[in-house]
Amino acid sequence: MTDAELVERARQGEPAAFGELVERHRSAVYRAALAALGSPADAEDAAQEAFLTAYRRLSSFRAEASFKTWLLTIAWHQAINQRRGLTRWWRLIAQPRGDEGFESEQEYPSRERSPEEALEDDRLRRDIESAIRELPPKLRDPLLLAQSGDYKYDEIGAMLKAPVGTIKWRISEARRLVKQRLQERGYTDVG
Repeated sequence: MTDAELVERARQGEPAAFGELVERHRSAVYRAALAALGSPADAEDAAQEAFLTAYRRLSSFRAEASFKTWLLTIAWHQAINQRRGLTRWWRLIAQPRGDEGFESEQEYPSRERSPEEALEDDRLRRDIESAIRELPPKLRDPLLLAQSGDYKYDEIGAMLKAPVGTIKWRISEARRLVKQRLQERGYTDVG
């Protein structure tokens, strides 16, 4: 059964039809939210809210885009709104005290890596994350979605309401700026 058929059945009051749409698109919605938020728990919350919003707005779906694209757009906007709220919250609690004590999750080194190599890998990961965070949202968001490997440029364009050519340029510019910032921090072999 196609998404369009399931949408029609859900509109007619068949809850199992919407449940099938949720199952089909759960992982894509979660990955979009995760790309925006970076936290699995926050992404799960945003995904749930996106499905609730989609269910409430199902009558407004006009099939101008695929159901998946429509749903991903809702999920992306839900995650961005949640990210704005989290950013405000973070500023309230973190700014007065600084960043000490609020370390991101540490990745433990594998047994094959020396402690020095693990430390250098961790430093590079933190510097990449920092360089990405420093990007303006118009560059950061398409980069995060593209780097997830789950979305085509046209899907990213639909989620961010921008033409495909603009999305391609933003991703290219974001990569260039991240590379430049890493080189400024002393990484010479950044590809």
